[in-house]
Amino acid sequence: MTTTTDDGLKLHTRHWPTATPARGQLLIVHGLGEHIERYAHVAAALNAAGWEVHGWDHRGHGRSEGKRGDIPAHDALLRDTARVIDAVRRPHSRFVLLGHSLGGVIAARFAAEALTSRPAAWSRPLDGLVLSSPALDPGLSGAQQLALAVAGKLAPGLAVGNGLKPEWISRDPAVVRAYASDPLVHDRITARLTRFIVDAGARVIDDAPRWQLTTLLMWAGADRCVAPRGSEAFASAAPANVVATRLWPGLFHEILNEPEKTEVMAVLSGWLNR
Repeated sequence: MTTTTDDGLKLHTRHWPTATPARGQLLIVHGLGEHIERYAHVAAALNAAGWEVHGWDHRGHGRSEGKRGDIPAHDALLRDTARVIDAVRRPHSRFVLLGHSLGGVIAARFAAEALTSRPAAWSRPLDGLVLSSPALDPGLSGAQQLALAVAGKLAPGLAVGNGLKPEWISRDPAVVRAYASDPLVHDRITARLTRFIVDAGARVIDDAPRWQLTTLLMWAGADRCVAPRGSEAFASAAPANVVATRLWPGLFHEILNEPEKTEVMAVLSGWLNR
C-alpha cells in the first residue's frame, strides 16, 4: 500500500488490522533513519489491546521515495502526515498519533498546530497523542549549532552522517545487531531536516503551557540520541491534567525496544484503553 504526497512521492504505508472491532486507530510515526517495519512488534501488542494500527515510511526513508534524510520544505513531513491520516482514517473512529524520536517531534508539532488561531491547511483533529523519547531537543553542541547555521546557508540539501551510533538505541544486543544490519536503515541527514527538528521542538516546548490534546509522554533517562531535557521541559510546562508523563531511568533511546519493553507497552496500552 502506498500514499502519494502532494509533490508526487510514493510513501510506503502499513496497516495492522485487529481481529475484532477496534477501540480506535493509532498511527505510528517512526524515527530518523529507520522505517515502519521496525514497529511490527509494537503494532502486534496494540492489536492485542484492541487497537487498529497504521504507519508509513517517511519520505527519504525505508521503502518510500525521496532523497535520503532530506526534506524539500520546512513543513513537508507535516503535510505528509496529513496525507497519510486522510488515507487511513475511518469516520467516527478515535484517532491517536504515536511518534518516536524524529516521529515524536513531527507528531507533537502536528498536534501543536491546532493551538494557532489560523491552523495550516495540513492541520487535522486528533483524539490523543503518544510521544516516545521525542526529539524536542536534539542536544546539539555549540559547535554543531554553528555548523548547522553555516550549512543551512551554503548547502542545506547536503546529506551527511547523523553522528548517531547503533549501540545508543538499546541495551539489547540483538536489537542493535538487527538495526546495524538492516539495509533499510540509513544514517543520512541534511541541514534542512536538522533545522526542522530544532525549530519544531522549540515550538512544541513553547506551546506546552497551552497544551489541550490528551497526551502520554514517555522518555528514556539514559538517552544519547536526543537530549532528555527536551522532554523534561515539555513535561514541566504542560498542564498535568492533560499530559501524563513517565520517565524511564536507565533506559536507552528506543524504550519500545529495550529489555523492559513489555513494561513500557503495558503502560502505553493501559493509558490508551483508559
